[in-house]
Amino acid sequence: MEKAEIVKNIIQHKKQPNLKFQLKEKTEAFTKQLFYTLFDINTPVEENLDILEKEFSLLVELACWEDCESCSAVWNKYLGKLPEILELLNLDAEAVINCDPATQLIEEVYMAYPGFYAIAVYRLAHELYKEGFPLVPRLMTEYAHHKTGVDLHPGAQVGKSFFIDHATGVVIGQTAIIKDNVKIYQGVTLGGLFVAKHLHATKRHPTIENNVTIYANATILGGETVIGENTIIGGNAWITSSVPANSKVYHTPNIKIKTNSNVI
Repeated sequence: MEKAEIVKNIIQHKKQPNLKFQLKEKTEAFTKQLFYTLFDINTPVEENLDILEKEFSLLVELACWEDCESCSAVWNKYLGKLPEILELLNLDAEAVINCDPATQLIEEVYMAYPGFYAIAVYRLAHELYKEGFPLVPRLMTEYAHHKTGVDLHPGAQVGKSFFIDHATGVVIGQTAIIKDNVKIYQGVTLGGLFVAKHLHATKRHPTIENNVTIYANATILGGETVIGENTIIGGNAWITSSVPANSKVYHTPNIKIKTNSNVI
């Protein structure tokens, strides 16, 4: 096949007119700029907010394929939410200091904890998600997913003082509700009990009430599943129905003792 024919065939199969990977790259740069603006002491806030407004305008051009005017109006509302988001994130950082004996300095949390970074990007994306801003919130949390191993959907609802320790492998679905003072460890899944396209508008993921601790590799599934407040979910637990408040749920290992030392 001649090169001209190959080019023609490739062009014919590029069927998505709005698929511009520049949007992904610009979103990642916007996310990083947001993070520095909120936390880095040497980053000038006022100057950076002007830069962010210009970057957001470019995201509008790339992401708003139908109604750019309404998307542009989102910026002022979003800007007004940034102090509140920062306040929530400072509470998240304090939760790490209060819960993790390995952490000695608050600066360590902001700069070295992947769980905190994933939560920060989630909170920044969640406000845009609530406004219905297309695609960008999802790209923001996928950027954090790539960097931290935490897949936290921007549509989830997360309360105050949220702590994800070690981070890697955590999955939190779109309709999950997490209330205040919740601690989650690596490998935890808050997922759907069924996977079906027609369920997109229903609550598919669990609700976690206040002061719950969920240890490593626990899996909690289902939109009607509620984990009651002050409950501890042990590692590797598999839960598909609600758990009352003040409970302890543990996975019981199946231990078999060999009767013959030569048998493996």
